[in-house]
This record gives sequence, structure tokens and C-alpha cells, in this order.
Amino acid sequence: MSEIAAAKRNESPPGPADPEDPSMLFAGRGSVAARIERGKAARTKVPRAKLAEFRTDGRDPLALLDASNVGRVAELIPIRYGRMVASPFAFYRGAAPLMAYDLSKLPHSGVTVQLGGDAHLANFGLFASPERRMLFGPNDFDETLPGPFDWDVRRLAASFVIEARERGFATREQRAVVRRLCETFRQRIAEFSRMDTLDVWYYQFSAASMLAIAGSQVEKKKEMAVIAKASQQSSRSVMSHATEVVNGKLRIKDVPPLVYHIPLESPHDHKQYDAMVRRFFADYRLTLPDDRRALFDRYELVDVAIRVVGVGSVGTRCYQALFMADGDCPLFLQLKEARASVLEGYVPPSRFPNHGQRVVNGQRLLQSASDIFLGWSKMRHTGSDFYVRQLRDMKGAFDFSTFDVEDLGEYAVSCAHALAHAMAKAGDPALIFGYMGKSSAFDEAIVQFALAYAEQNEADWTVLKAAVKSGRVQVIRE
Repeated sequence: MSEIAAAKRNESPPGPADPEDPSMLFAGRGSVAARIERGKAARTKVPRAKLAEFRTDGRDPLALLDASNVGRVAELIPIRYGRMVASPFAFYRGAAPLMAYDLSKLPHSGVTVQLGGDAHLANFGLFASPERRMLFGPNDFDETLPGPFDWDVRRLAASFVIEARERGFATREQRAVVRRLCETFRQRIAEFSRMDTLDVWYYQFSAASMLAIAGSQVEKKKEMAVIAKASQQSSRSVMSHATEVVNGKLRIKDVPPLVYHIPLESPHDHKQYDAMVRRFFADYRLTLPDDRRALFDRYELVDVAIRVVGVGSVGTRCYQALFMADGDCPLFLQLKEARASVLEGYVPPSRFPNHGQRVVNGQRLLQSASDIFLGWSKMRHTGSDFYVRQLRDMKGAFDFSTFDVEDLGEYAVSCAHALAHAMAKAGDPALIFGYMGKSSAFDEAIVQFALAYAEQNEADWTVLKAAVKSGRVQVIRE
């Protein structure tokens, strides 16, 4: 373990580490009014205005990023840095460990909920329910752990400021976007706190709900195009461009350095590798509900390849696997390594023995509906944890580079609505609303924090650029 990682574990984080603090627990017992009062009481310990504070302790951003590389595939780390150095927002996407460290040093609400852990605007998107209804919400849960609800709000708010700066929007426009985000989040949390508990659980923020927010026909057409494209994403569409026939056998197409097969030199190596993969999927199968196992059993494994994904995830082990049923019915699964959350060391560690299980349970709590093939397993020969989901199954993302300030504000409203539901479903909206209250005090604090953190993020990005220029950090640009 690196010195930095060891120091993280030896620190005494504020608030979240105390499970006996009543403001920390899910307060489902008692009336809504009583739980709102408990949320209000948390303000006496940390007033909302304190959430505006930002400072660093002089930490070295490169040292923290280097520490997060421990255990990653070494030859892929230059790709990670190559992606991060591209822009301040790209840096922010890969710098979740840096922000987790920074947040741990600052005052927080003390009101705990299941966090996504990496809530930025690019980690929200379109996905399908098992009934094939198009939904919108958080879609990345690698860092999920219980923690102070405001951590996710602050990371999401800062991401909008960083994106707005890249788009050249004025400071007053940046403030306006974040105010819309915070006001919507606060109002939706208030509404969820008054709803029937089961109604909150069943609620879904759909693509149609997102379209209703669009303020113009032009924007609606843009969103409808993204929704239409996402609805066409499936294992069959992936198969049409990601496979080829080699020596009469169907296989995943190599596209190095992003998709490639592990080189195996002998029949013995092939046999061992095949046995390892089949053992992995046998273990994964046991994490599926019985009805999903019956469906999974209809498929036969055809091929597995390494896949390089994301920005923050680059260097972690990721695979894509092709299965076939009835000769021509494809199923693509993604196997993604699950490491310790970037929040560990600052909040209590996961109660799950497998980090893949941690990710899956966090996703099921936070999403209004989840992938039917969502499960977890372990590579027994390395001890690495993984979670499994479908690859690109009716998933869609928005191109922020085309957004004007009104588009970005509308997208902030959608993200705020989705985040509010995720937290209301996974936690206690009455507690959260009690802390935030009806005034704009919470909103203004988050606006101030987001503006300050965007400045820090750009300074950290500049440090990385200088390290690349000097040769201290090696990059591969794509």
C-alpha cells in the first residue's frame, strides 16, 4: 500500500465514520415532520453556509493520481493520462480520487445516503428498464458507498461549472446553471419526502420526462435524436460492427489498443484460460436471480477480449464477452474490475466482501431500474473483483460540446431530478430536505463551492500538463 493510501486509512474522517450519530442513519422510523426536524438539527453542527468553503492542504495532485494507479495495468496508464490531459473536464472525470481527498477535509452535512461517488454530468445518461422503457439517470457506480449526500451534489455542481467554462460561458451564466441544478434538487427532494414510500421506489424519471423539460422545439429534436439512437443500441447492433469470422469461427474484432485478445502461445495456455473464464461465469451465474439464471443458461460463451474504457477507469481490467443463443442471437456482456471506492478511507469501508457486489448493490439502490444481467464475480487466479452488465444495451449520452447555456441549464435540471430520486430511493428524503430547507441558502453555498472547485480543478490540470511536457508523466494520445 502506498504511503498516501496508508495515510488515508489512518485519518479520522469527520461525521461519516460515526454510525451512532442519529443524523447519519436512515430515519425511516417516525413521522416525516420529525425526520425533517432531525435534518434541521444537523445544521446546528454544520450550517449550510459552511458547504461553500473550499481549501486544500497543499496536497500534490500528481501524487494522489499516482497512488490511484496502483494495481492498474501499467501499459494502459499512459492512455489514462492521455485522456485526462485533453481538457479540464477530461481531467475532472479522471480525478475522482483527488476530489474525494479534498471533500474529506471539508465540512459536510453529516446526513448519509448511498452515494454514486462520482456524480458528474457525463455519468448521467439514458438506459432502458427491463420493460424496455427509456429512462434517464446516474449510470456509473464504481465508487458507490454510503456518505454525506452533499458530496455527490458538490461533485455534480462543479462538473457543470467546469463544462460551462470550457464552453466559454460567463461567470453569471455558470452561477445560473448551478442555481437551477440546486433549486431543482432541493424541490424534488421536498416532493419525494411527501410521497408514499412505495411510490418513491416505483418512480421513474423517463426520457419523456426529460423531453418535457426542453424549452424549445430545437432542443426537443436534439434530445429525440439521442433517444432514438439509444433505443437502437443492443447486442445485435454491437455484433454488426464488433465481430468478424476468423478461420470459420465468430470472434470479437481486435481494435488495438482499445480492444484486443490476450496473446496465448500454446494449447495448454488456451485450455487454462478457457477454464478460468468459464469458472468466472459459473460464479457470476450464482449472483443472478433464478429467472435470470434460466435466461443466461440459454447462451453459450463464444469469445472474450480486453476492452479499454472510460477515463477514470482506464488501466483497470475490463473485458467484453460474446455469447450466442440459437445460433444467431447475440449477448454482449461487459466485465469490469471493481476496486476499492475512492471514498474508502474517508467513510466506513464497504460491508460487501466483493467490490463487484458493492457496485451492483449500489446500482440497484440508486437506479430506478437496472440491467437484468447485472451481477458480480471474482477472477480466482488474481483475486480481482468484477461486476458484469450488458454492453451498450439501449444506452445513450449527450454531446455537451453542442450545448448553449440554456441547453446546459435544462440538462442540469434533468440531472438534479434524477439525482434527487436516486437519493430519495436509497435514503431518507425527509432528512435531506430538513438539512437543505426551503430557502436558497443551500443552493448559494453549493454555487460558491462549485466555482471555487472549478478553479482548483483547472490548476490541477495545469500541473498535469506541465508534468507531461517535462516528461515526468508519459501519455498516449488517441
